[in-house]
Amino acid sequence: MEGDRLYRSGDLGRYLPDGNLEFLGRNDDQVKIRGFRIEPGEIATRLCEHAGCAMRWWWRAPTAPATSTCRLCRVWTRGRIGRRGWKRAGRRLAAHLGGRLPDYMVPAAFVRLDGLPLTPNGKLDRQALPAPDDDAYARTAYEAPQGEVETALAEIWAELLGVERVGRNDNFFELGGHSLLAVQLMERLRRLSLGVEVRTLFARPVLADLAASLGSHHEVAVPANLITEHSTAITPQMLPLIELAQPEIDRIVATVPGGVGNIQDIYGLSPLQDGILFHHLLASRGDPYLLVSQMAFADRGLLERYLGAVQQVVDRHDILRTAFVWEGLSSPAQVVWRKAVLEVSEVELDDCDGSGADELRRRFDPRQYRIDLGRAPLLRFVIAREPGSGRWLLLQLLHHLIGDHTTLEVMHAEVRAVLDGRAHELAAPQPFRNLVAQARLGVDAKAHEAFFQEQLADIDEPTMPFGLSEVRGDGSGSREARRMLPQALNDRLRQQARRLGVSLASLCHLAWGQVMALSSGREQVVFGTVLFGRMHAGAGADRALGLFINTLPVRLDLDGTGVEASVRTTHARLSELLAHEHASLALAQRCSGVAAPAPLFSALLNYRHNTPAMAGVGTSDVLSGMEWLGSEERTNYPLTLSVEDSGEALGLTAQVVEPISADRVCGYMQQVLEQLAEALEHAPNRPVRNLDILPAAERSYLLEDLNRTAADYPSERCIHELFEQQVRRAPEAVALVHEDEELSYGELNARANRLAHHLIALGVRPDQPVAICLERSPAMVVGLLAILKAGGAYLPLDPAYPSARLRQIVEDAAPRRFAMPPDAPHSAPRRLDLTVVDLETATPAWADQSADDPDPRALGLSPRHLAYVIYTSGSTGTPKGVMVEHRGWSIWGWLRSGFLRLFK
Repeated sequence: MEGDRLYRSGDLGRYLPDGNLEFLGRNDDQVKIRGFRIEPGEIATRLCEHAGCAMRWWWRAPTAPATSTCRLCRVWTRGRIGRRGWKRAGRRLAAHLGGRLPDYMVPAAFVRLDGLPLTPNGKLDRQALPAPDDDAYARTAYEAPQGEVETALAEIWAELLGVERVGRNDNFFELGGHSLLAVQLMERLRRLSLGVEVRTLFARPVLADLAASLGSHHEVAVPANLITEHSTAITPQMLPLIELAQPEIDRIVATVPGGVGNIQDIYGLSPLQDGILFHHLLASRGDPYLLVSQMAFADRGLLERYLGAVQQVVDRHDILRTAFVWEGLSSPAQVVWRKAVLEVSEVELDDCDGSGADELRRRFDPRQYRIDLGRAPLLRFVIAREPGSGRWLLLQLLHHLIGDHTTLEVMHAEVRAVLDGRAHELAAPQPFRNLVAQARLGVDAKAHEAFFQEQLADIDEPTMPFGLSEVRGDGSGSREARRMLPQALNDRLRQQARRLGVSLASLCHLAWGQVMALSSGREQVVFGTVLFGRMHAGAGADRALGLFINTLPVRLDLDGTGVEASVRTTHARLSELLAHEHASLALAQRCSGVAAPAPLFSALLNYRHNTPAMAGVGTSDVLSGMEWLGSEERTNYPLTLSVEDSGEALGLTAQVVEPISADRVCGYMQQVLEQLAEALEHAPNRPVRNLDILPAAERSYLLEDLNRTAADYPSERCIHELFEQQVRRAPEAVALVHEDEELSYGELNARANRLAHHLIALGVRPDQPVAICLERSPAMVVGLLAILKAGGAYLPLDPAYPSARLRQIVEDAAPRRFAMPPDAPHSAPRRLDLTVVDLETATPAWADQSADDPDPRALGLSPRHLAYVIYTSGSTGTPKGVMVEHRGWSIWGWLRSGFLRLFK
């Protein structure tokens, strides 16, 4: 390029082995914002013109162009400004710069520092600069809501989100909103006759935009229940939510104690109930969908009061009085009984060492224990007095068909209210038939099909992380691990979600997608996500009991797209999926390119907003004496990760079949989340495919520990010397067995030594081939060892070979000695004038030779000399001789003995 003008860009990079150029950063402070190259010094100069700023500044890298201008500006102020004052100062600084610089040069955030962090050398420590918190961003100045709808919406937001005031430009997710609060928001809007589709909330989370969309959604009209207390018969016309013939209805009535008089309702199953019933019937023993919880009570009286309160809750909610019937029916039905009495079984525990709770759990382990789904309620209790302590233990068994995680929380909250004398304050119960109506009469199957075809039509292979493919298991081989994410990581993730105006669940789904991609070797991955199921479940869904959740596939592309863009895409896909939360998983799979019976995916992500089970137990007088001992749940999927969001912390629970480690799965997820947070903060355009899942310890183990292959092996010994070491260790041990003959190591070594001395006398020298042609026998083994001891290289010849092949090998290898019986059928050695040694003679010429080991040093023999020459089969042409040295065989033997035992 001589004579051309060159431009020094200031960019730093390196060539990768594949020829690509990787950008590493800058050799100055210049940043690039939305395609504009910016010198932070220009902005610093303008900032220093403001009276509230000192003369020292630092700038960090920019965010993605679509979201902001500069990532943030570090300001060192000499004054002491409180948090509220700093918010105002940040807005004043933004306004000051806005009048002097283009918008892309106005910082997104201002961080107050009492002093700049310095290195021991007195230089600015850039790595120690703190990340901006939520208050650092210079948001648009507060603008009051306009009109009745915006004002009402702002009041609801303020109450749900716990903020002092909400402006018309505020974002629901930036203020801490999530799916559970979205359900409560929709319920509040219903009370004001302001309907909205949940996907509209996720797509338009700014208050003013959402307010403009209110009133555009129409609820599904739930058909009335036509079965009354006075009904004496039930006909098909009385069942709008299921199609049954009269003989089928009569069959159902016959299964219910009390007949028609004890039937409150009959309707079909929700999509997930269909799937769970299928897996229940598929299991030959146990039930993967039987949820187990345990509690302890100080005395029997307290236990009885608790069970009485549970019975009152059962009387309130129809789903807790529901049984399932499928035999003899065209489609399964759920039948609500008017009266269902709790089934409580009392057992005796062994008076021995160990936990009574553990014994109780083992006796009723869902991997072996089942309950009758045709008898309500599908909520059973087992009680037992714990030997030694005198306290009473309670084991609760609730089938997933009638409840989910939120159901347990609501049920326990109502039990506490009853025990506390507040039963009259409980809201009216909501019938589960509302959910069934929404699922059957809401979005039609064609709309579901069109959506999933668009998402999945090009997916023609299942996503099977770690090669796990069995999705019809019973959970019996699963192991579980739990961990809490570090608080610092939790805060960083929430901060980035608020900054981007997306749900924290979107970040977690993207991270799990990367775990799926790297553990399955695919960039286009599909996994199941557990949807809350209450978004379109009608009025009162936030406090209703029943199985509202649903599992549906989400498809993510973990490719070269930047992490920030990928987060937004994930949020959009989850938002679109919410409109189809009651679709059938079977329908979704049919819309993919994966042919049945192969599963579309084999892993689940269950992101749920959680409050500790039985929170408050033991904290009031009426509840004192109760202790929550824990719970357990399983699925039929071989890999499930639950993300527990308590609002202030994030926990991970992994369940995975052996031999995959559940704790390692948690570690992979945590690692991706850490890298995702780091990338969103400092490199939002980093390709999402580059997020690594390996924690530092595992990466070091795989790349360093496993590659420390240097090891000592007997490199300075010949093959026969290794044999001689064994002779000295165990001379009497049996070394060789042939038919009825046995030779010890000592005997075998002595015979080989006598023959070796004979061969040495015949002129055998190192590297000289000695042919041996014998059937498998003790004489053959003696001959091989003797040739090695004499310094020669044995040339094995199979007596079954044709004469032409034997002659070709002998002519090519040119041995001078030939060990073979005198009556051998082949005459090759005789025609080639070779010295023949008869190894099977009854009176060998070497019988009087020494039985001592020949000295390799006297023979000039070393491990670098040939041990044997072996010929290839010749299947691709002329057989070729492979010459193997003693040292080559030694390392092969060492590897074989050291590694083959790992696979036995």
